[in-house]
Amino acid sequence: MYRTHTCGELRLAQAGQEITLAGWIQTVRKFGSITFADLRDRYGITQLLFGEELNGQLDQQPLGREFVIQVTGLVAERTNKNPNLATGDIEIKVKTFTILNKSVTPPFTIQDDTDGGDDLRMKYRYLDLRRNAVKKNLELRYSVNRAARNYLHEQQFMDVETPFLIKSTPEGARDFVVPSRMNPGQFYALPQSPQTFKQLLMVSGYDRYYQVVKCFRDEDLRADRQPEFTQIDCEMSFVEQEDILNMFEGMIKHIFKAVKGIDYTDKVQRMSWEEAMWQYGNDKPDIRFGMSLLNIKSAFSEEYSLLAKKDLIAGTDFKVFNDAETVVAIAVPGCAEYTRKQTDELTDWVKRPQIGMQGLVFIKCNADGTYKSSVDKFFTEDKLKAIADAAGAKAGDLVLILAGLEERTRKAISELRLEMGERLGLRKKDEFRLLWVLDFPLFEYSEDDNRWVARHHPFTAPKPDQIQVMINNNPLIENAAEYLKHPYANIKANAYDMVLNGNEIGGGSIRIFQRDLQEKMFAALGMSKEEALHKFGFLLGAFEYGAPPHGGIAFGFDRLCAILGGSESIRDFIAFPKNNSGRDVMLDAPATIDNKQLDELQIKLNPKA
Repeated sequence: MYRTHTCGELRLAQAGQEITLAGWIQTVRKFGSITFADLRDRYGITQLLFGEELNGQLDQQPLGREFVIQVTGLVAERTNKNPNLATGDIEIKVKTFTILNKSVTPPFTIQDDTDGGDDLRMKYRYLDLRRNAVKKNLELRYSVNRAARNYLHEQQFMDVETPFLIKSTPEGARDFVVPSRMNPGQFYALPQSPQTFKQLLMVSGYDRYYQVVKCFRDEDLRADRQPEFTQIDCEMSFVEQEDILNMFEGMIKHIFKAVKGIDYTDKVQRMSWEEAMWQYGNDKPDIRFGMSLLNIKSAFSEEYSLLAKKDLIAGTDFKVFNDAETVVAIAVPGCAEYTRKQTDELTDWVKRPQIGMQGLVFIKCNADGTYKSSVDKFFTEDKLKAIADAAGAKAGDLVLILAGLEERTRKAISELRLEMGERLGLRKKDEFRLLWVLDFPLFEYSEDDNRWVARHHPFTAPKPDQIQVMINNNPLIENAAEYLKHPYANIKANAYDMVLNGNEIGGGSIRIFQRDLQEKMFAALGMSKEEALHKFGFLLGAFEYGAPPHGGIAFGFDRLCAILGGSESIRDFIAFPKNNSGRDVMLDAPATIDNKQLDELQIKLNPKA
């Protein structure tokens, strides 16, 4: 064997023992006639001491960074102990050593505070993976994987693999397609999820399925997206929504305990989609802090707008509010003392193209009980106080108000709320708050296509009491301007998302399991009977053979790991990720293929490409 122990396990209890280690040289430090070196492997670092008798050999065979060596020696107590290392009480007095493989000078230092930029580290990812910071991320990923599998196994779920080469059924994101040499002119697609397969497994009687599975979507990338990503994919038969919520609350709590040592005993809050949108401006709210939205005015909802209940802005000449579709405010705690420079900076922040607002109104709730605003000439102090009180502001708080088009303004105030939470230190990486968001709309209206599209996917069932609304009404929209009045606009999905710290980590639904209702759903999405049969005939046929009621959920495994690891980017928790252009810069992929391969596939490239 190359080693008797790893570089992370030796302690004072082994002092005097002769051992053999193997690993990579981290650093070399020469002091006159003796030399110290740090030897590293996956498990830790151990200090090596080369005495005078080995100096001649070191002169002939000098050690360098990242050399792979084997040493045999005695475990001894260190004179200068290192409390920052698990092995910091001991060192190895080397008797013999062998250089197993030399290394050229690495392109960056392989340590936590490396001098390598992102692009360089991704090009040499196999070296980056040696760094302790990256290793800890992959260890956490493995721990989450193991905890999820253990929980699901205990709950009688069966791990069943599903195919990667499937049929393309474009509905949502673009498919990655794979040409078939044996079937010229025809293509496989890589699965965006195992959705139809797990439903077929329910038809087959495998009533508790799971899979930690790769999925593929050809879409624009960002920090929390990759063209290939991993899901914890689950499905259950003979269940209702409540069964799913309870089962997977249990799984996430088990992961918290196993991976982070956290006993998550709080009741998981539940919130409707409408409540999330109106109170937080998005459907995955971060509930670690307050600052919920005050809807002063809305062209689309009297129920959630305070305009119908309180005369907050009526009777003023402030056209910005009077002409806006919506006026929304948040109360930021403890920021009434913001200077003009600070409020101007916030105004510039909301004017950025990513946010897209024209300006920002503020009200300072001073400690002495007075109110100062950027629009004092339009509002009396009583009206400013009424708005601040409605927003839940207290003395010392700062009220921030945006006005404009409904969708843009609601998105902007949501981003502003998160930004202020970040600035005030309210979004703590070591604090975790779970939330279920329920009762999503089943459909969204696409103005471009003048038709309904599925908000989740076309296999999501309506709420049981709304199935007849869907069956009894024609999905066609006669007047595009009146789509909100169409019965389909108010149908709720039997769907649910799990949100953690403002991130959707899982989403699922109770599925349609009757052929006639599934055909009705396809028709609502603008599919002809022929198209539905061509794309999903296998599923429709399966529903005629005693399909059970079923539902499931899929968790974004990479994102869950990133949140538990305190990172914004899922790439930090993937061994070999792609960059923002979808490229693997280490492999230099994607790449061209030679003409022989193209000829075998009977593919001719567009010269413009």
